[in-house]
Amino acid sequence: MMSLRARFTEEMKASMRAGDAARTSAIRMIMAKLKDADIAARPSGVDAIPDEAITSLLRGMVKSRRESVEMYRQGNREELAAKEEAEIAVIESFLPQQMDDAAMEAAVREAVAETGAASVKEMGKVMAALKAKHAAVLDMGKAGPMVKAALGG
Repeated sequence: MMSLRARFTEEMKASMRAGDAARTSAIRMIMAKLKDADIAARPSGVDAIPDEAITSLLRGMVKSRRESVEMYRQGNREELAAKEEAEIAVIESFLPQQMDDAAMEAAVREAVAETGAASVKEMGKVMAALKAKHAAVLDMGKAGPMVKAALGG
């Protein structure tokens, strides 16, 4: 399987050849953000952040754009909201497929069982177990309320 870095480069070349300016621009933005993250990691002796860190960087980019979309919609700036949504689609194309709700509920039940958590006070333990096992494919923001409900909170 190709590393995310290699995919960014390949997809960038493909979108440039296809003349897809919006996609090219979104991929350039991802690569710039990645370069910043690599530079920030250098003092700790890391030349290039690993794929897991890139995945979480991409998730952060999606999250901030979703917030922007909401603000633009509230301000009746549909064209700006649409641009952000197009960027979200490009960024998400590099993320692993997210778990659906049924799979998430099963993962939450499994994590609750594994940790032996019995109350909402132990929610952190369950969240840590979920993150350790499913970080790449699980939306932790959605998992929180599910864990809380599973623990009777």
